[in-house]
Amino acid sequence: MARLILFNKPYGVLSQFTPEGRWQGLRDHLDIPGVYAAGRLDADSEGLLILTDDGALQSRIADPRHKQPKTYWAQVEGSPTDADLAPLRRGVDLGDVVTRPAQARLIAEPARLWPRNPPIRFRANIPTAWIELVINEGKNRQVRRMTAKIGFPTLRLIRAAIGEWRLDGLQPGQWKELHV
Repeated sequence: MARLILFNKPYGVLSQFTPEGRWQGLRDHLDIPGVYAAGRLDADSEGLLILTDDGALQSRIADPRHKQPKTYWAQVEGSPTDADLAPLRRGVDLGDVVTRPAQARLIAEPARLWPRNPPIRFRANIPTAWIELVINEGKNRQVRRMTAKIGFPTLRLIRAAIGEWRLDGLQPGQWKELHV
């Protein structure tokens, strides 16, 4: 039976056990030997990171060929309309790659959202909005690059789900173990 750890990775933590420079590593939050991250989440992004001790399961979760949908909540600068999100639904040319079409919709600020430490920059004259994006690939900094390309830079990025697994109320730094 494989071990599967759902971890709410806080801002400022790398998707590896070893810290680097100003960033913490997973070992600062998890003391679970023998598990490895199934995919990555940048240090300046928050949310669901899955760890497992099963190499085949790790590959099925992380490898884009398996098309695990990844759901992100992006707080963006500005006030996009539904029409502004249309390019995300078609696929966005990022210069080095054209993304696959994403599911994209405007959402209210997610319920039970924790405060980020440190907080995002706040500017009184520039509104922010939340977008939910579901993608089936994972290019480097893809969601941030996609929202910037359509004119709404990401200020805060939270991965809410990978496939069937969701954050489900885990607070930053908290984790739960499933047996699959």
